[in-house]
Amino acid sequence: MKRYGLLGYPLTHSFSKRYFTERFETEKIDSTYDNFEIDSITKFPEVVKDNPEVIGFNVTIPYKEQVIPYLDELNDSAKEIGAVNTIRVTRTENGVHLKGFNTDTFGFESSLKPLLKDHHKKALILGTGGASKALKYVLRKLGIEYISASIEELKENEIRYEDIDEQVITGRLLIINATPLGTYPKVETFPNIPYEFITDKHLLFDLVYNPEVTQFMAKGQANGATVKNGYEMLLNQAKKSYEIWNSEE
Repeated sequence: MKRYGLLGYPLTHSFSKRYFTERFETEKIDSTYDNFEIDSITKFPEVVKDNPEVIGFNVTIPYKEQVIPYLDELNDSAKEIGAVNTIRVTRTENGVHLKGFNTDTFGFESSLKPLLKDHHKKALILGTGGASKALKYVLRKLGIEYISASIEELKENEIRYEDIDEQVITGRLLIINATPLGTYPKVETFPNIPYEFITDKHLLFDLVYNPEVTQFMAKGQANGATVKNGYEMLLNQAKKSYEIWNSEE
């Protein structure tokens, strides 16, 4: 039996455990998926040692960056982004080899790309947290220029929310919510931008997937925009993780 798991803290609501457990049952795959809730990343080596049958981990908040020093190797996207959400564990007589990957990039690109039109040349990313790093990697790959809205001290290619005006909105027809605003149970919240300037040429992509339609999406829809939530992105990154764990590489 193969075994997989999720690293994070806290792990009260785990999409990964639910998704993989249901998949293994439906497809009659002889595997299990467990949550490894650790309150410090320093306990990660202990988890690897004490669970010798585990061949793959997913990684979630707050360890996507903290786990990197414990890994032996990173793939190109994880190295460039500086964040890992998938770890492949290879055990041989010579020891344990841990390789980190970032499948958020695959999840985002595969979900976004079918919706892109020729006029989606510039993007506005709402939020500068860990999730935005994978988005930026994909946008660079697709040749889409971007700026980010931040509530922190401004860095390169960042602006404040109060500086998002009609010119910014009309000039950036792809708007991505990379904040947790609107997530259940606080479904009434949404990023503070001037939605009145959204048009039917806009594409609004929300990383939030619960609820199915967030306030951010609803406000875009009201002005004719195309909208998409983050569920397919989450699903695709999970599928990619499973491929990586079971690849022959």
